[in-house]
Amino acid sequence: MTIEAAIDEHPAMPARHPAADRAGDAPRIPPRVLRAALLAGATAVTLLWAAQLQPSARLDALFAGGAHLTGLLAGYGVLVMLFLMARVPAVEHGIGADRLARRHGLGGRWVLTLCAAHALLALCGYAVHTDTDVIAATRALLGYPALAAATAGALLLLVVGVSSARAVRRRLPHETWRSLHLLTYLAVALGFVHQLAGPDVASSAVVVWIWTMLHTTVAALLIWYRLVVPVRQALRHRLTVVEVRGEARGVVSVVMRGTGLDALCAEPGQFFRWRFLRAGLWRTALPFSLSAPVRDDTLRITVKALGNHSRRIRRLRPGTRVLATGPFGALTARRRTRRNVLLIAGGVGITPMRTLFETLPAGPGELTLLYRANSADQLVLRSELESIAAARRARLHYLLGPSDGPYDPLAPHALRDLVPSLTEHDVYVCGPPGMTKAALSALGRAGVAEDRIHAEDFAF
Repeated sequence: MTIEAAIDEHPAMPARHPAADRAGDAPRIPPRVLRAALLAGATAVTLLWAAQLQPSARLDALFAGGAHLTGLLAGYGVLVMLFLMARVPAVEHGIGADRLARRHGLGGRWVLTLCAAHALLALCGYAVHTDTDVIAATRALLGYPALAAATAGALLLLVVGVSSARAVRRRLPHETWRSLHLLTYLAVALGFVHQLAGPDVASSAVVVWIWTMLHTTVAALLIWYRLVVPVRQALRHRLTVVEVRGEARGVVSVVMRGTGLDALCAEPGQFFRWRFLRAGLWRTALPFSLSAPVRDDTLRITVKALGNHSRRIRRLRPGTRVLATGPFGALTARRRTRRNVLLIAGGVGITPMRTLFETLPAGPGELTLLYRANSADQLVLRSELESIAAARRARLHYLLGPSDGPYDPLAPHALRDLVPSLTEHDVYVCGPPGMTKAALSALGRAGVAEDRIHAEDFAF
């Protein structure tokens, strides 16, 4: 039986959230389709290289062949990295922003590896071909403007890659890291100059046109979704802060009001990137989930003070202008495959779960929320959760205690005790990375199928 049929048969089950219906026709690219498309692109690039390859057993020809292949794949890989971070709604909503960020990071490592291999193979091939040493070959190659541009671009990518390494990024202010990351665009432009001068692309007018159109398309997507759309949304919806209220120790809710917010089609479980136009905050777009459904042209987020930016949010004043880009994320009712649903939240990860707890279609006893926190005073939105549970006859359990305590409430046997038919549930998980990892592991060991576990990590 489909979810829709089950809803129709059960009179106590509330209707789907209006935003989900309005967004129902919006295109969404499933992960398998994206993987197939990216693999097809890499295959096409390899075939382009093979079509132009002139087989030879000479050492310089072997080096040159390897250099051409790694160079083409590196150029394609850079385009893939930029596309994944272009914030195209069909991709973001189908894959999830956290997964895209992880694939972007993995792609960056592959691109740097391919760039290094390309440079090394090209250098060795030139040295063998001219019968010179590596140092002389390096000086000669850097005398070509296109090769010098490519070298500068590769060095810029290396700087970006080093700044994005976890150990380095933790020590960098977000604004510094973001500024360094913008060097990627300059690196891509320099690499494009080199590619148009290289034999693999420049040898055919058709290939030049295709390669140029690929770069133009990705550039257009980046400009449209990362610049034009946010500005257009800001002018259309005119969001301002109307209230900042305390919820728990170090946690505040920010209520914002605008015009025509229904047009955003924000679904419960999704998040926006928020830019508050005040000193200390306007330069950074902060990802926060909605902590309540959109109502009466009002949006609400709930934020815990974990860093400089989130601490400054507590000092926002009514009337502050807000730029909101989104919605993003795939942790919505659309992932659901079963009638029974279990929500597991940790800390301030309760925010998307609170909206799902209120809006997911479910009859009495079919919806359960487990809320993990170190102590009762760390529970956020407690009165709202209890009111929702009473109104919907849903189950609500607080799992309290230190994470290093003797009893683990997220252990497989503990989850089965709280939710006897656990393996027949869809499970949504959101919380700090450590808790999320532990919960996912426990659910797997408890026998919950991987395709019924839905999680999104907002620490990306």
